[in-house]
Amino acid sequence: MIALKHRLPERLSTERLVLVTPDLTHVPRIAALANNERVHRVMSRLPFPYSEDDALFFINEVVPDPQEKCFAITLDGEFIGVVGLRMEPDTAPELGYWLGEAYWNKGYATEAARAVIAAAKEAGATSLKSRALMSNAPSRNVLKKLGFIEIGEGTDQQGTLMGQSIMFMRLELDRE
Repeated sequence: MIALKHRLPERLSTERLVLVTPDLTHVPRIAALANNERVHRVMSRLPFPYSEDDALFFINEVVPDPQEKCFAITLDGEFIGVVGLRMEPDTAPELGYWLGEAYWNKGYATEAARAVIAAAKEAGATSLKSRALMSNAPSRNVLKKLGFIEIGEGTDQQGTLMGQSIMFMRLELDRE
């Protein structure tokens, strides 16, 4: 499934957004938007406080990782968040995303994730998984709008949310 990364496009466009590979020009905005306790509270892989050094680590280590396909979400050329897939062997790719708080409740997460889902389907993925904190109803609602179904509760086993209750979700991508 890791080969899926190489079948995904480098750029996706939606009605309002352009999704591109995150790069060094995004570092200041990544750091500014991710250095927010409300964003941090719902993310399993986002340290807090979040600095430009953390953003550089993301650009230099996470983005090129063979198991990651990351897209910077841009609105009118300005970075507003990240959406992407984590691809581990023997399991469905996992959809993840985050937006700067000023961009919440505007439909951007749904729009960006919908574009990534369509690209994953086109590239050959047959299903995706995701997860959200039980307490994060807005994110669970985004995933439901995208067609994900809740498949079970559990406890986060790693990252900054370790020990917290999460909902596992799955999306079957119909092949036509």
